[in-house]
Amino acid sequence: MGALGWLLDAQVQIAGSPVLVREIVGNVFGLASALLGLRRLVWAWPVGIVGNALLFTVFLGGVFATPQEHDLYGQAGRQIFFFAVSLYGWWRWSRNRRVGAGDEPAVTPRWATGSERLGLLAAAVLGTAVAYPVLAALGSWGPLPDAWILTGSLLATYGMARGWVDFWLIWIAVDAVGVPLLLRGGFYPSAAMYLVYGAFCVWGLVAWWRTSRVARAARPIPSTYSEAVA
Repeated sequence: MGALGWLLDAQVQIAGSPVLVREIVGNVFGLASALLGLRRLVWAWPVGIVGNALLFTVFLGGVFATPQEHDLYGQAGRQIFFFAVSLYGWWRWSRNRRVGAGDEPAVTPRWATGSERLGLLAAAVLGTAVAYPVLAALGSWGPLPDAWILTGSLLATYGMARGWVDFWLIWIAVDAVGVPLLLRGGFYPSAAMYLVYGAFCVWGLVAWWRTSRVARAARPIPSTYSEAVA
């Protein structure tokens, strides 16, 4: 159990408060996944899954004996859902790589269509409305923001898998809610990482937006009506 036992139990002091090393490591894996996602590399998905597994143990303090007194069931639950969505993204990007050239990025960014955006908005409202009473009944600390963080994170991950530029905007909205919640709960490394994520998401949004414009300009103009609607 040597290294694993150390990872599960090790703590450091930050601003006079104990913080789990695995919370720091989990967030580092999350940032690495975001960097790989920015470059549209398939490795973004398995790296992110490792971070999700570590952070799952952090946000269930009552089960895994974390120094924080608060259980954030939405934060913990989203790590589980991430597995399913990340497996879908891993499969989709890997399939794109097999179809395209070997050295090409796994996805070509584009903005979601009007109907796709309506679907995202409806899913955001419905998901938050359903998650809120469930998290409140479970005793989650801050159930309403926790419900949005859960729902928004899943939608952002799905949007990333589809290659939608919009997913960066969803992540920014998640970070805006997540930072104050995590600070109040004493999850300082995660709060700090959310701040880093917020700045990183602005960078990612600009980068994917530019790439989508280049890809759109390079797309051949359809010569027939059937090609235009295909």
